[in-house]
Amino acid sequence: MAREIVLDTETTGFDPKTGDRMIEVGCIEIDDLLPTGRTFHRLIHPERDIPAGAIAVHGITLDKLRDAPKFAEVAADLLEFIGDAPVIAHNAAFDRAFLNHELGLCGSAIIEDARWIDTLQMAQMRFPGMANSLDALCRRFKISLTERTLHGALIDARLLSDVYLELKGGKARSLELVSVTTDTGGQDGPRRHGARPRPLSPRLTEAEREAHAAFVEAQLGDQALWLRA
Repeated sequence: MAREIVLDTETTGFDPKTGDRMIEVGCIEIDDLLPTGRTFHRLIHPERDIPAGAIAVHGITLDKLRDAPKFAEVAADLLEFIGDAPVIAHNAAFDRAFLNHELGLCGSAIIEDARWIDTLQMAQMRFPGMANSLDALCRRFKISLTERTLHGALIDARLLSDVYLELKGGKARSLELVSVTTDTGGQDGPRRHGARPRPLSPRLTEAEREAHAAFVEAQLGDQALWLRA
């Protein structure tokens, strides 16, 4: 597997061709079906009003976007984050239409159809005839919805990344400890994970490292097991 981007948007309505605009975009980076911790999130001024029906869905009013940038101001950063990775979305035609419309308005290259992965289509193939909305899939896969009271681009992207993992094989796949990385000449042999394509960003701050070192020195001194070599 390779780097992929899970994306969700919030908008003023249903159709960019009739004047609706994007007001929020959220992205989650995953690598080999594992979240890397890198995200992209922006609120966007739509340069128009937001209908009450849309506000009821996502809770974003024009007043909340008063100081938000216009899409043209965030397009370069968004495209840099996405890079050349496939883009995963639920009912991808919707997000693709809005994103490519906004990119077209500011003169940026669009993201080609072939790069989009639609989790709604994946779910419909796996669960034909069943409800396959993002909420329904979260309930089916026992993914908690407690932190979401309204739709939001970044939180929905987080939920969708969990759903996508399940659709690709579930948590059992993420617990696999081996993979083939060398040619064994047709013979059975040990299997090892290869190096991670892109190192994960450090999660510890320098202050946390120093605090841990001080704790170990104070509590264990030279009795630490890893010093007994």
